[in-house]
Amino acid sequence: MATTIRHDRLTLPAAPLGAVNPLAPLRPLDETHTVDPAAVPGLPPDMARGLALAPLTSLLPTRVLDGYERRRVPTALPALVLENSRLRATVLPGLGGRVHSLFHKPTGRELLYRNPVFQPADFALNGAWYSGGIEWNIGATGHTTLSCAPLHAARVPAPDGGEMLRLWEWERLRDLPFQVDLWLPEDSDFLLVGVRVRNPHLTTAPLYWWSNTAVPEEHRVLTPADTAWHFGYERRLRRVPFPHHDGADRSHPAHSHHPADYFHEPRDPAARPWIAALDRDGHGLVQTSTGELPGRKLFVWGSGPGGRRWQEWLTEPGTGGYAEIQAGLARTQLEHVPLPAGAETAWLEAYGPLHVDPGTAHGPDWAAATTEAGTALDRALPPEELAAAREAWRAVADAPPGERLATGSAWGALEVRRAALDLPGTPFDDAPGPEQRPWAALLDTGALPAKAPGPDQDPGPTLVSPAWRDLLETAPPDPLTEYHLGVAQWHAGDLAQAVRSWERALTAPGAADAARWPALRALAVADTAARHPARAAERYAEALADALARRGTPDGEDPADEPSPLIAALAREAVPALLAADRAGAAREAYGRLHPATRARGRFRLLEAQLLLAEGEREAALAVFTGGFEVADLREGDEALSDTWARLGDEPLPAAYDFRMRPAGQEG
Repeated sequence: MATTIRHDRLTLPAAPLGAVNPLAPLRPLDETHTVDPAAVPGLPPDMARGLALAPLTSLLPTRVLDGYERRRVPTALPALVLENSRLRATVLPGLGGRVHSLFHKPTGRELLYRNPVFQPADFALNGAWYSGGIEWNIGATGHTTLSCAPLHAARVPAPDGGEMLRLWEWERLRDLPFQVDLWLPEDSDFLLVGVRVRNPHLTTAPLYWWSNTAVPEEHRVLTPADTAWHFGYERRLRRVPFPHHDGADRSHPAHSHHPADYFHEPRDPAARPWIAALDRDGHGLVQTSTGELPGRKLFVWGSGPGGRRWQEWLTEPGTGGYAEIQAGLARTQLEHVPLPAGAETAWLEAYGPLHVDPGTAHGPDWAAATTEAGTALDRALPPEELAAAREAWRAVADAPPGERLATGSAWGALEVRRAALDLPGTPFDDAPGPEQRPWAALLDTGALPAKAPGPDQDPGPTLVSPAWRDLLETAPPDPLTEYHLGVAQWHAGDLAQAVRSWERALTAPGAADAARWPALRALAVADTAARHPARAAERYAEALADALARRGTPDGEDPADEPSPLIAALAREAVPALLAADRAGAAREAYGRLHPATRARGRFRLLEAQLLLAEGEREAALAVFTGGFEVADLREGDEALSDTWARLGDEPLPAAYDFRMRPAGQEG
């Protein structure tokens, strides 16, 4: 059977992504994957350098995806299917290019953990993420902002003359274009994946990449390593023996109690890297690569109540849990590597079935298990064959795409046009969309359109790189330009100048007719950062009032209208700010202006409980919890539920609210 690529539809129970949060992500990055600074001096110097290399401090220029809930309906998701006589790979181009399924035909086995639902959760850097399959993570420590975003996709001639699926996009946190080429050589048991990341700029860029593969939790994970760096949600990185430490065999994901990462130290750094997950019969998946992708990691949810609750939350109760085997550019996922100006990096990955005698694969002799698995891999895919495939792929990596199969964003086209870039193989030639048009106008005319469209006058996303900041600084001043300039300055760390720009936005020519809420909310964030809670509260209240007035509902949202994502986002920040300033009455007033449907959402039910506590209504706050609610966008590592419950009394935290990922005084 010749290799084919075809369109398909994958129907799953799916929760809609909902509206994008319209507020610029100005507040500090809420990222759990950071090392306690006190522990850094004891780490190897090269690791410490990687940890210190340009860690992400902001989500700009992206926006947050937090408009989803947990009501799932059958939904047909666009899919692309690659197939040869041995394998069938199902790819979701509209959801980060995720490989949803890798099915081995001769054995009838699914090689991945295939999530039976699509349920967004707050695990990506910018919010919405979902579990299962193989995902491509680029940008910075954490799950990519492209987790739930569309990628460009097209047919390209494969190195062996067949068909190859090319995925590509412009990663906006680091402004780096990348491509992922997937193909199935004829009659091969392995999906080959060529990855290339380019730095077309004049300065070195920090680079991050991890390919994450979900596998059934009951599988044993094998990799040629006898030590690993353990990282848990207490944010300490320490070297431990692997797989046996603290009285358990950690190669079995369920043997850990708490969620944790194990970054493996290869037994032989010169050998090709690989990692496998095998069931009790010795069957499973192996992932390997050329040496440019040396890092390997196992992530486990553990057997504790928090990990089990997250597993249910991300998948479907009763369908089995999962672990993740991962491959990355650095020793740990907490590091970045430098990509010099004008340079590129590329490697080849392979995913396919592996079988090892079950007595050996699951036996007590770790060295024997990993040696036998490595031998089986060498038989199935000799290292020289993989190296040759990499060279053959590099010869076609610049080949122009043929038939377009899916469309990503137009941000790359805007950047290519601004800098006159030539990126063979990954054409960014899309016409500007609604979000890009104001910036295309700035590029063409030197000025932004004077007024944002729509009833809310949403200013849209801000471009914050130095080149765009320079264009904003020379543009004619008006409220919209001053607002965007302030955001770019804030991103650059020039906080005082950002505040001055936002203050000018309130008085610039045209300010009388312009929305005031964008600048007022930005100033409120700045006041919070500067520890001026009273002033922050006042500006949040003004921003919310201005947004409501522009919708013609100054006293509160009309229940007959659709709930406003803007009003919800503003209130979500304003109510805690008012409480922090000891203005419970004003917080209650702000909360009362929300649409009833917004107040019924789990995030706002939690906010209601916190508001009731501030008002001294403990029993009413407890009733909110006993009545039941689900915070759909609960952040990975967020302890707001358990912390709020602890303020209600001494009763144990109900299982439905137990998402705690940190050990209580111990590690596991």
